[in-house]
Amino acid sequence: MSGINKSFSGVKALHDAEFAVRAGEIHALLGANGAGKSTLMKILSGAYVADVGTIRLDGRELELRTPADAKAAGIHCVYQEVDTSLVAQLSVAENIFLDRIATHKTSAWLNWGRLYMEAEKLLSELGLRIPVRKRVAELTLAEKQMVLIARVMAEEAKIVIFDEPTAPLSTEETERLFQIMNKLKETGIGLVFISHRLHEVFQICDTITVMRDGRIIVTEPASALDTADVIQAMLGRSLEDEYPKAEANIGQTVLSVKDLAHGQRVRGVDLEVRRGEIVAVVGLVGAGKTELSRLLFGADSPERGTVEVDGKRANLASPTDAIGSGLVLVPEERRKEGILVEESVLHNLSLPVLRQMTKWGILSGAREKSNASGVVERLGVKTPSVNQLTGYLSGGNQQKVAIGKWLNTDADVFVFDEPTKGVDIGAKRDIFVIIGQLAAQGKGILYLTCEFAEAIGLADRILVMCDGRIVKQFHRGEATQENLLYYASAGQGEPA
Repeated sequence: MSGINKSFSGVKALHDAEFAVRAGEIHALLGANGAGKSTLMKILSGAYVADVGTIRLDGRELELRTPADAKAAGIHCVYQEVDTSLVAQLSVAENIFLDRIATHKTSAWLNWGRLYMEAEKLLSELGLRIPVRKRVAELTLAEKQMVLIARVMAEEAKIVIFDEPTAPLSTEETERLFQIMNKLKETGIGLVFISHRLHEVFQICDTITVMRDGRIIVTEPASALDTADVIQAMLGRSLEDEYPKAEANIGQTVLSVKDLAHGQRVRGVDLEVRRGEIVAVVGLVGAGKTELSRLLFGADSPERGTVEVDGKRANLASPTDAIGSGLVLVPEERRKEGILVEESVLHNLSLPVLRQMTKWGILSGAREKSNASGVVERLGVKTPSVNQLTGYLSGGNQQKVAIGKWLNTDADVFVFDEPTKGVDIGAKRDIFVIIGQLAAQGKGILYLTCEFAEAIGLADRILVMCDGRIVKQFHRGEATQENLLYYASAGQGEPA
C-alpha cells in the first residue's frame, strides 16, 4: 500500500500511508483509537475506496472497490466478532465453503461427500478435530474462529487480516490460535495482526507498524522495539501513569454479598464493597466472574444467597430490580448486552433515564439532547454528533457510552465486567479515569477482570476467584501478577 489518502466529510483520516506485508510474515498494525488503522485495513479489504494511492499484491496493482474484489485477489479478514461472518444454522463444512458456494464456484449439483472430505482435510491440516457436519451454532467461540481460518485456507488466501482475534479467547485458546497463525505463516501467507495486547504482539509478530493521527509513525522489526517504544509512538508521549488512581474517601459498606451461588460457576461467594472503594475480582476465563456479574444484575437467578445495597436487601429477580436497587452493570459483551449498536448515541444514553425526560408520556427532545451532550462532553466520547449510530464508534468510545448511560441514574454500585476488552491503550486510561471519578463521588466499584495489571494498578482490594469461589484477598500494594496467577489457577494453598 503506497501513498494512501482518505477523507470523510472533509476530515483527513489517512495521510500518505505506506504499509507493506511480506509473504510468510506476521505484521502488527497498532495505534490508539482514531489512529487510522481500521480505515487503512478497510481499504485493503475493499470496504472503503482510497481517495489517492495504490495497492499492489505480488507486484500487480489492484483496484479494490468491494470486499468481493479483495477476496478475489486473496485478501481475507478474521474478525473478533466471528458470529457476523458465519451462518449459525449451517454446518461447519458449509460455512468453510460458503464463499465458494455463494459465488457459484461449483456446479449446480453439490457433491456433499467431497465437500465434507475437503473440510475434514482442511481442519486436519490445522490440527483441529471439529465435526464437519456439526452446526456452527453448537461450536465454542474459539472453534468458530477456527472455522473462519479454515475458510481462509479454502480460498487460498495470500493476505489475512486478524482484527483483535484474541480478545474473546482464553489463554489456552490464544496459544492455539498463535500455533495456527504460525502454520499459516509457514505456508507463505502474509498476516496482519491488530491487537491492543502488546505482550501478544511481541510474542507472535515479526514486524510492528504504529499509526497515529492517520500517519505511519514507525515500522520496525519487533526485535528492535520494546513496549515503551510502542506506547511512545502510539500516544506521542510516554505512559508513565498508566493507571491513574483518584483520591477517594472510603466510607460505609454499600454492597454486601453473602453465600451467593448458581450452579458450578458461582459457589458461595461472599464480598463487600464500600463507598469510594474499587474492589477488583480477578480470575482466569471460566472462573465465574461474568456469571457473578449476571447474578448481581438480576440477569440470572441465584440458587441461594443474599445481596444488600446500601444496607437494604435487594430482590434481584431482573435487571429492572437491580437498577431500582441502585446497582448497574457494564457487561463484558458490550455490543450484545451493553449498547444498542443500531441506535444513536443519543438514544443509548437516554434509555435508563427516560422517565426524567418524559412528561405526560411525551419525551422532551431538548432534555434528551441535553442529557446526551452532557455525558459525551463529560466522558470525552469521540463522535461526530449524538445522532451517530453507536455501532460506528470505536471500541473505546462504545464502552464510554455503555458507562455513560448510567451516570445520571441514582446508582450507588457500578459493576464492570472486563471493561477494557478490545479497547486501545489510550482509551483504557480514559476508562480508568472515569472509574476513579465515580469512586471519588462515593460510588462503590466492583471491577471484574482477567487483566492482573489493571487490578493491581486500580484496586483498593483484590479478590481472587477460582472455580466459582473467592479464594484469596489482597489489599492495595500486597499483590503481584505472579501470586494473582498462582491463586487464580491453583485456587488454594501458598505459593512455594
